[in-house]
Amino acid sequence: MKYMLLIHQGTTPLPGTEEWENLSEDEQKAVYADYQAINETPGTTPGVQMASPETATTVRVQDGRTLTTDGPFVDIKEAIGGYLFFEADDLDAAIELASRIPAARMGGAIEVRPLV
Repeated sequence: MKYMLLIHQGTTPLPGTEEWENLSEDEQKAVYADYQAINETPGTTPGVQMASPETATTVRVQDGRTLTTDGPFVDIKEAIGGYLFFEADDLDAAIELASRIPAARMGGAIEVRPLV
């Protein structure tokens, strides 16, 4: 079964922010090492980190007209910050991998969704 793991940033400190700079150098290195290990896990297809929600454009079509608005209509805690794909034998394996993603323990959450 293939799964998509959606990384909800929540209050997770991001590189380049004041919150990130408040982490010790060892904590920062540990986060990078954890993501590297996850990306090297067999069955994982790494995704990429996404820019902040403020940079997004939302597109809708109403009455045949394309309408655009700045950003998504979500609370920052709900914003998707990245994703990856994982092929596993079962949901338990996907959950185990999701639990290793730093955002899951640093103020965010990981949504595990099977692919159709």
